[in-house]
Amino acid sequence: QVQLVESGGGLVQAGDSLRLSCAASGRTFSSNHMGWFRQAPGKERAFVAAIAVSAGTTYYEDSVKGRFTISRDNAKNTVYLQMNSLKPEDTAVYYCGTKIRDGDFSIPYLYASWGQGTQVTVSS
Repeated sequence: QVQLVESGGGLVQAGDSLRLSCAASGRTFSSNHMGWFRQAPGKERAFVAAIAVSAGTTYYEDSVKGRFTISRDNAKNTVYLQMNSLKPEDTAVYYCGTKIRDGDFSIPYLYASWGQGTQVTVSS
């Protein structure tokens, strides 16, 4: 089973950038689709971005298109989320997960092996 550890969060100002990393342990990383989700206080976990095994296909939530970029390095067992032009509404705990079931990439319950999350706070 894959174990995930997110890092790279922090407190930034609106317009700044952050790069989140999700390091995976386990031999199956390269065979898993991966996703980033976020959860703001009092809200459900929401889809941010996903990347297919081959890294040739990516998916984004509409509000982050053009600002966020998901990528993966299978040699390093790591998935990244480059976040540019951050906005206060991007404030949340960010989680990565492995997609374990077929279906829409934006559905949280199709993912497992969630990490502990990394806090991103964007001040205005």
